[in-house]
Amino acid sequence: MHNSDSKQLYDAPSSSRFQSAHLQQAVESQLSQLPTLQAPGAGQVSAPIGVFDSGAGGLTILSALRQELPGEDYIYVGDTAHCPYGLRSEAEITRLVLEISRFLVERGVKLIVVACNAASQAALATLRATFPVPFVGVVPAVKPAARLTRKGRIGIIATNQAARSPYLQQLIANFAREIETYSHGCSELVTLVERGELDTPTAEEVVRQALRPVLSKDIDVLVLGCTHFPALRPVIERVAGSNVQVIDSGAAIARRTRSVLEAAALLKPSTNQGGQDPNGRLEVWCSGEPASFRQIASRILGYPVVVQQASQLAQSTTSAAHEEEKE
Repeated sequence: MHNSDSKQLYDAPSSSRFQSAHLQQAVESQLSQLPTLQAPGAGQVSAPIGVFDSGAGGLTILSALRQELPGEDYIYVGDTAHCPYGLRSEAEITRLVLEISRFLVERGVKLIVVACNAASQAALATLRATFPVPFVGVVPAVKPAARLTRKGRIGIIATNQAARSPYLQQLIANFAREIETYSHGCSELVTLVERGELDTPTAEEVVRQALRPVLSKDIDVLVLGCTHFPALRPVIERVAGSNVQVIDSGAAIARRTRSVLEAAALLKPSTNQGGQDPNGRLEVWCSGEPASFRQIASRILGYPVVVQQASQLAQSTTSAAHEEEKE
């Protein structure tokens, strides 16, 4: 196995060598239109943590974050007007997440968690170069899967784009070179989660069909390579069976976030203590229709939430998407 770990596994860099000239041109054009922001929350311990995804999937990361750092305040954005990202180009994803990150920075966040594999792969380096706050990205848990397997065969399910991406192939080359890996695109599972169909007979049948190609390879570890998929974990584990260990990166992302905050002296003092702290505040936004997202978010998180619509975000990101289509 190749053991070159260029940074931290859960600090997923967006490798420029995999970005097309078209993406670079689009990014440069976008950056030229963005003035330097003075982030009101940058460097402030009491500022909230920003978290975003294309929709409801990042709520699984938010849940892990609130378990690891319960006293912190959070602002979550689901870009439901443009979900799923897994079917979009890297250039378009970059445009969308630049606007979402700007939205969060203007609301005073001290750190942003990019709770979306597609966005982390496409735009993390650009986001870090653009905004004055730390970013934490997500990455499929290929390295721990390679360590866990006893049969030497692992499965990786992701969105269609992510399953074919050079980035995933590089992860496999770095951390699972001596392991048989089977990647499969399952964007239909994102649709299930966005519909709020988490544990129904229909959901189980869709999951069964989606997992068949990887389960047929006699794997013993299954990597959930999309943040939407842990919302379906009970069904996935039932379909996969007791001989297959199902893993995702949620807990590791939460620990990485704690580490980044500690290193920057931005961790709330209360979260540094061993006692049980009351949960911090949670603010939830979506770019699409808020009523349905409120129902889905409440189901995934396990408690009721209030969702506000970021209509200006939907308009601005739609405009960016139209510009992408013209290029």
